[in-house]
Amino acid sequence: SPAGPAFGENLHRLQQLLDEVRAEDLHLAPRGPSAAAAAASGDPPWAGVVPPVSYMHICETESFSMGVFLLRSGACIPLHDHPGMNGMLKVLYGTLRIACMDTLPAGAAAPPPPAAGSGPCLRALFRSRQHYTPASPPCLLSPHTDNLHQIDAVDGPAAFLDILAPPYDPQHGRDCHYYRLVEGPPPGAEPPALPREVWLVETPQAADFWCGGEPYPGPRV
Repeated sequence: SPAGPAFGENLHRLQQLLDEVRAEDLHLAPRGPSAAAAAASGDPPWAGVVPPVSYMHICETESFSMGVFLLRSGACIPLHDHPGMNGMLKVLYGTLRIACMDTLPAGAAAPPPPAAGSGPCLRALFRSRQHYTPASPPCLLSPHTDNLHQIDAVDGPAAFLDILAPPYDPQHGRDCHYYRLVEGPPPGAEPPALPREVWLVETPQAADFWCGGEPYPGPRV
């Protein structure tokens, strides 16, 4: 619990441990999700097509979940949130571009632009957009900082070890919601400087994004 006296110390220790993890520790070699992942994901409309992202389940309890995400070259995990959750992400191979945002109170800000349409809108602070590699420290999120993020595989396939505490649980208000930026920079223009305030609109899961499943080949937990 973040309210516990040892939370900061334990979080720092977990960061140190996660920073030491390498792909070979989990018996992984650089690749994209395998064709077997399509069969493991059931029988969606895309049956027979390799999913852009696969997940290797390692462990889940009431307190945390841990697993590995594998992204094909050019794959993207769309902008999404982690309600009331802490998280750590450690790249195992490849390069990820991670965009992180914080939710902001609506306050007395101007209303969302007309481009938002009629969907639920969220005011946010677009904090950072950084590249992460196996040499990078873990990317952290908390219930209030960097809680929304988008993850893109850059220049090839990539994989990362993911820890969430507590795990997603829709029955306890921890469901995943997807968003898109209401406005973006004109084509060919330099992206606006960060951090900056933005408006997000909640969207359904994108039709071209789904996650298959693969067996985890590493040490048992």
